[in-house]
Amino acid sequence: MAHTTKGKKQLLTRVRRIKGQAEGLEKALEAETDCTAILQQIAAIRGAVNGLMVEVLEGHLRDHLGPDVTDPKQRSEDLEQIAGILRSYLK
Repeated sequence: MAHTTKGKKQLLTRVRRIKGQAEGLEKALEAETDCTAILQQIAAIRGAVNGLMVEVLEGHLRDHLGPDVTDPKQRSEDLEQIAGILRSYLK
């Protein structure tokens, strides 16, 4: 997956930010923080995960389904994989 290798530093930065947000959520729950603040933290984490998903998905689509792909069979297989992942993600 060349697209995750090229953007590795940026992707890891996003993952670490999500990890920090999840740790903050855990601490807030342990401290019995107001539920409104908890909900805001959950929404922030979800937004961060969605942003990460979009970034990786866009790179994957460009690399595996873009105009430079010459093998129609491989393209079809990649498309089916992505469709399955999206179905799972959007449940």
